[in-house]
Amino acid sequence: MPAPLSDLTAQLAALHWWHTLKLGELPEQCALPLELVQWGRLPLEELAARLRTEPSHPLLDGDWTLTRSSQVPLMIAGVASPLHRWSQTGVRQVIDHEAVFVQAMVDNAKHALQVQYEAYVVPRAGTNPHSTAACAKRWLLDHYPLLAALLTGFELVEDLEVCRRMDIFIAAIHVGTGEIYINPARHLTLEQAKFVIAHEVSHAGLCHSSRRHGRDPFLWNVACDFVINDWLVTMGIGVPPGDGLLFDEELHGRAAEDIYLRLAGDLRIKRRLSTLRGADVDLLDDTPGKVFTDREEFCRRALLQGLDYHEATGRGTLPAGLVEAIRTLDQPPIPWQAKLAAWIQERFPLPERRRSYARASRRQSVTPDIPRPRFVEPEDDRATRTFGVIIDTSGSMARDELGKALGAVGSYAQAQAVQQVRLVYCDATPYDEGFVTIDSLATRVSVRGRGGTVLQPAVTLLETRQDFPKDGPILIITDGLCEDQLSVTHDHAYLLSPGGRLPFTTRKPVFYMA
Repeated sequence: MPAPLSDLTAQLAALHWWHTLKLGELPEQCALPLELVQWGRLPLEELAARLRTEPSHPLLDGDWTLTRSSQVPLMIAGVASPLHRWSQTGVRQVIDHEAVFVQAMVDNAKHALQVQYEAYVVPRAGTNPHSTAACAKRWLLDHYPLLAALLTGFELVEDLEVCRRMDIFIAAIHVGTGEIYINPARHLTLEQAKFVIAHEVSHAGLCHSSRRHGRDPFLWNVACDFVINDWLVTMGIGVPPGDGLLFDEELHGRAAEDIYLRLAGDLRIKRRLSTLRGADVDLLDDTPGKVFTDREEFCRRALLQGLDYHEATGRGTLPAGLVEAIRTLDQPPIPWQAKLAAWIQERFPLPERRRSYARASRRQSVTPDIPRPRFVEPEDDRATRTFGVIIDTSGSMARDELGKALGAVGSYAQAQAVQQVRLVYCDATPYDEGFVTIDSLATRVSVRGRGGTVLQPAVTLLETRQDFPKDGPILIITDGLCEDQLSVTHDHAYLLSPGGRLPFTTRKPVFYMA
């Protein structure tokens, strides 16, 4: 196109864009009627064709420009060759004006949103939007989509008095209140602040509070720190602080549960370990028996969305253990009732229907000359279809938990055609109730003892009874506050109350009541 026509086309498009944004005020001599401004909404090729074919408007003469300058008749100067610039390495680079313009638009949009957000949100005491930690948080939001959605739900608190009162050495996190505490007296660098913030928010995203299941809070926190620090060092997020770093190359790729068992084997090591908070846990809302809260559900979903966005945009590789841990959180846990039902069903499959001529069928009278067998259940099979139930009746077991456990055992046992179970109550001494029918298990059985918990006598009582099957399985219902060692020769499983944990390791099934 001729230069004047090309310049006029571009200026109409820019004028329409300006009219949409309504930024500032156009000089009166440069204003155009609204019908002419609307031409600018067309694509440049269609707008140029319209200007070429339709009669020229009186206001759009050949000398019309936004500047109305006689010295510079054309606002857009034609460039014969592309512009270049020299990089720091001495390489000649072509300037991409479109890319520069788009990046400037994105930066200004971010700045406008930030200004509007700060205008309506009153920062709480202890927050400094220009601190090193705040800059580190913004850097993580811009560069790590894996943590970006998760970080938006947390607020930085850099209050020296709060950190002193809560005894926070470097940092801590409270998932319930959505706050990350940074001790300003530590004077973290930008790279150290990146590492610390990513470390704390990873605790929330991986739901470490709810996954403790009665373990020692400090050792569990330390085990999780080893795993998180290993991932952050592998990804190269920031620089670890000089104090409070728990990192061991020998534990690379190990799960937090495995690391905890290793730490629990030598309690003397606890004296030599410290978290980012110091000699205490940096998960401030870590309470026994806690289940997934709304805040933890938000953190879990945010971390999953960040992982999907990270992989979709190809922002780099992540440690395989971290990806596996995040994907595992996406799978809802199997309810303990379903696990208990599967355990009973596996040991007591429904008996096959058998025919016997010892008893005539009810339809025998229809055909007197033809004998018809009847479906019967063998008496010997009925006697062996039973299992033992040991119930911890100590003072630490709540009555509603006992009722819930007995109700679940009774319903699933009845579904598998189990007629009765051998019931033993146990606290300081065992109380043998004998064989109890399934119907009366949860209704007419009364608890006798409420003392301490010693389970071994109850197990020995069941295994030595002559009327109890030699291969009969045993279900132990307890809160885990029992002896450190338990010897059970029969096939068995454990049903733990909410927040309970066994004081010993076992390869047998363990069901945790919600």
